[in-house]
Parts: sequence; C-alpha cells; structure tokens
Amino acid sequence: MSNLKEIRTRIASVESTQKITSAMKLVSAAKLRRAQNAIVNFRPYSKKLNTILQDIFDSIEISEEHPFFAGREPENVVLVVITSNRGLCGAFNSNIIKEVHRLIHEKYNKQFQEGKLKLICIGKKGAEQLQKEYNIIHINESLPENPNYEEASKLASELIDNFTHNRLDKIELIYNSFVNPATQKITVDNYLPVIHEAKTPSENIKNKDFIFEPSQELLLNELLPKILKIQFYKTLLDSVAAEHGARMTAMAKATDNAIEILKELKLKYNNARQAAITNELNEIVSGAEALKN
Repeated sequence: MSNLKEIRTRIASVESTQKITSAMKLVSAAKLRRAQNAIVNFRPYSKKLNTILQDIFDSIEISEEHPFFAGREPENVVLVVITSNRGLCGAFNSNIIKEVHRLIHEKYNKQFQEGKLKLICIGKKGAEQLQKEYNIIHINESLPENPNYEEASKLASELIDNFTHNRLDKIELIYNSFVNPATQKITVDNYLPVIHEAKTPSENIKNKDFIFEPSQELLLNELLPKILKIQFYKTLLDSVAAEHGARMTAMAKATDNAIEILKELKLKYNNARQAAITNELNEIVSGAEALKN
C-alpha cells in the first residue's frame, strides 16, 4: 500500500504542475499576440526609414571623419546584451549568454584583457550570469517588461553621445530576434559605427530621380540619430516577442511531457493496484483452504 500511496502523491504533484504550465502557456500566448503585432507592424516603418537613409548614402560621398562613420580602432567596446527578467523560456537566455562568451573570447579578447570591454545588460537573467565575469556598467530591468520608445530612446542617446565623443569605439547589440512563435534567432548587430556598403553605378541609377530638400548632408545628420534610436527600439520589440514565443513553446512542451508522465503513472498505479488486489485474493483463498484442512 505504501507504493500505491507514493504513486498517488506523484500523480497529484504532476497534475498540479500540468495546471501551472498550461496556465503559463495561455498567458504567454496572450502576451505573444500583442508583442508579435507590435514587432510585425513596426518592421515596415523601420525598413522604410533605412531605405530612405540608403538612398541618401548612395547620393553623397561619406567622409570617414563623419562622427557616425568613424572607423577607428575598436579599443573601448560596449556590448548591449538583451535577455529576459524571468526564466522558464527554454534556452532563450542561455543561448544569448553563450554567444556573449563566444564573442568576447573570439573577437574582443584583447579589449577584455585590457579592461576596455564593458557590458550593458537589459534583462535580469543576463546580468545575474554575466556580472560574475565581466564589467557591467548599466542594468535595465524595466525595458524587457514594458518596452517603450521614450526609455529606449534615452538609453540609445547615451550610447550615441558616448560614441560621437570618442568615449566608445564600437557598440554591438546581442539579442534574440523573433522569427515565429517556435523559432528565435540569435542576432549580433553592429550598432555603431554605421557601416555603409556602397553600391555599384548600375545599382545606384535609380537614385537619379530623387530631389532632396533640404540637402543630403543635413538630412543625413538629422535622420541618423533618429534611425539609430528606432533600430534600438525595434531590437527590444524583437527580443520581447521572441521571449514570449520561447516561453509559450517551453510551457507547451512541459504540459505535453506532464500528460505523458501522467499516463505512465496512472498505468503504473493501476498495475500496482491490480497486483495488490490479486495478492489479497490469494491470501483469502489460501486462508479458506487452510480452514478446510
């Protein structure tokens, strides 16, 4: 009977877990719907701005001394690491942390050894793991919960200001981009300096029909900071949508696993109960035979 009691206790425990994971899956699905709509609706706007910027790029000759295009030696490097505040989302956070380790030791090992590599962590999970080994200069836990443009723009402005005043030489964003609810792609984006790949004359011919007012240089100087802020905000929206998709998928798998475990436990319980009943019947029959003899 003790074995039966243990199985019943396990069944109750797994059923409780199944209810929790199922509820979390539904909550994540509702949050994912909003986050997915936000990033899907924002991407065309961001893409169009980048297209306009590209047209300006192709119409003027970019100077290497321009503050946003300065291709100086990357001595002081900042990596902006975007994770979540909570777990239970599969490998969402651990994949980003592994990518940060790989990037630092393969690409920025020199800067790390000289103490010139710094991290900005958006999300508590990344900060908890990375602060043990690296120099974190800023932690933000509010943006993963409520990504708003004002707060993202303020942080982006600080990064832009540090870069244009030569306090930073390289800024990269590391995050999960949203592909679909079941797929998240680890992405490393070069944030600053801005890299412009010039087109060939045949590819650039379409820009001859554009008339710029005011001048291309003025438009470039006005648009670049705004586009960089929008790019930063888009990155946050991508990460948030990817997080909810990863958590919904993880909770769906956990619920399915709980159902499978319950099937096995109930089968085991029925077999044990049947064996116990059979033993009791055997004892009764044996006792009756003993009384006859």
